[in-house]
Amino acid sequence: MDMDMDEEGTTVVNHLHDTIRRHKAGEVVGIYSVCSAHPTVIEASILQAVEDATYLLIEATSNQVDQFGGYTGLRPAGFRDLVFTLADKHGFPRDQVVLGGDHLGPNRWQSQLAAEAMRLAEDLVTAYVEAGYTKIHLDCSMSCADDPVVLGDDTVATRTARLLEVAEEAAHRAGSTDEICYVIGTEVPTPGGAHETLHQLTPTSPDAAQSTLERHRAAFEKVGLEGIWPQIIAMVVQPAVEFDHLQVIDYDRAGTKKLRTVLDGEATLVFEAHSTDYQQAPRLAELVADHWAILKVGPGLTFAMREALFALARIEDEIVPAGARSELVDVLEQRMLAKPCYWKGYYEGDAAEQKIARRFSYSDRLRYYWPDLEVEVAEMRLYENLSIVEIPLPLISQYLPEQYARVRAGLLKATPRDLVIDKIRDALRPYASACFPHTRHVTQTGGRNA
Repeated sequence: MDMDMDEEGTTVVNHLHDTIRRHKAGEVVGIYSVCSAHPTVIEASILQAVEDATYLLIEATSNQVDQFGGYTGLRPAGFRDLVFTLADKHGFPRDQVVLGGDHLGPNRWQSQLAAEAMRLAEDLVTAYVEAGYTKIHLDCSMSCADDPVVLGDDTVATRTARLLEVAEEAAHRAGSTDEICYVIGTEVPTPGGAHETLHQLTPTSPDAAQSTLERHRAAFEKVGLEGIWPQIIAMVVQPAVEFDHLQVIDYDRAGTKKLRTVLDGEATLVFEAHSTDYQQAPRLAELVADHWAILKVGPGLTFAMREALFALARIEDEIVPAGARSELVDVLEQRMLAKPCYWKGYYEGDAAEQKIARRFSYSDRLRYYWPDLEVEVAEMRLYENLSIVEIPLPLISQYLPEQYARVRAGLLKATPRDLVIDKIRDALRPYASACFPHTRHVTQTGGRNA
């Protein structure tokens, strides 16, 4: 087990290094990464980790959390405090939480000139490292205002090396140099699911993956960081898994047979898979077995939360008088129409098709609206309305059948918040089963990914 000593001389496990070491030694183990800033999703993830008796990897993306607050209003230190507060609430040790930063680079500032975008990216990386994040994905694949549409591999690697320098300087100041793990590379298409309708997806070619490794090694050597390679734990490549608004492209392991050989000579490196949301449980297990030992999931978790909240809203319609209802679904629709920047340009089709997408799309652009004050008020009213009454079991059976089975079995309380959290955990359970083979999850009703 990979371990370090803290200032008091206490042994501290480097969870990620230990997982990668075990995987490279032949164990079919991995870790899933929760990429969501929603407190309810984070709480559900903590409860899942408690049940599994494992550590928990939670990552904030550069659009969610940055040095200015991102779309959540949280800076890296604020997001860290949110996670730790929720961990403390459930007695989950803070040293079992690994915090990561996803797509850290000029992504947020692509409309600016490259020099300014990189300056802001440097500040972003510094803020994450100084706040105690120890898994850092450096992603410089995005073109800025004065860049060509597609950046060359050397430019990407050179910019990544610069951010690596900045990260190491920040880690040195914070005393966390030995704790930091880095991820390089990026997936195609853009973070958070495809913008356009997908028809076919091709895995990263072995040559492209090998080139990414070689260019980054050379760039790191140029800045005097050739010794950093054991801390590069993963490379993001495309295993040809993705989702768009209405469909999911499932993993086909036959298509990655040659790609997997790129890792044969790498003692400490695995693949990281993005956009694994909505993959079926057997496909997730195959990904881990095929060396995608880090599985990212994000929109699929807020999608599950939305399903639960919409189900509760339907229950509310049945048992709460009209004038007292939260009208959560309508409030969300009104706020999305009033502030369309998070979905306009992503959802195609006519007005009716866009309405369906706003509410039900796999891409879940709706997730950007949960922090909206009017939405928060409606959500809280929904919880309050259903907390002062006893929800009839047949209604739970109608709208949340998997949760109903657990309520009937005495495994779950029939409170609105418990029902929502368990619905989110249904999206997490297949990941836990794939990554932690010693804890196989047998649920009463299976669920979407079973």
